[in-house]
Amino acid sequence: MPKLIVVTREGESREVEGEVGLSVMEVIRDNGFDSLLALCGGCCSCATCHVHVDPEFAAKLPPMSADEDDLLDSSSDRDDHSRLSCQLQFTAELDGLRVTIAAED
Repeated sequence: MPKLIVVTREGESREVEGEVGLSVMEVIRDNGFDSLLALCGGCCSCATCHVHVDPEFAAKLPPMSADEDDLLDSSSDRDDHSRLSCQLQFTAELDGLRVTIAAED
């Protein structure tokens, strides 16, 4: 299984295995990271699964939708590497992806 590296808000880094086909949000949630709330369950209607993606993987990610962009605008912790983890499908190509859970708004 491909690996996902998750950095918590406290700076702790942990490598977990993720099932291909799940969203990055689901991989994070299923591996016990409680600080990623994902309140809407992955339907792109909140920004509680906001993460900062390692820039090395930017070209491997799907383009950001207008809805995702609008939701991220509500975050005070948004930067050039911000994405909603529910909108990122975990694939074998993303093996080794590093994401940092964004600060809570």
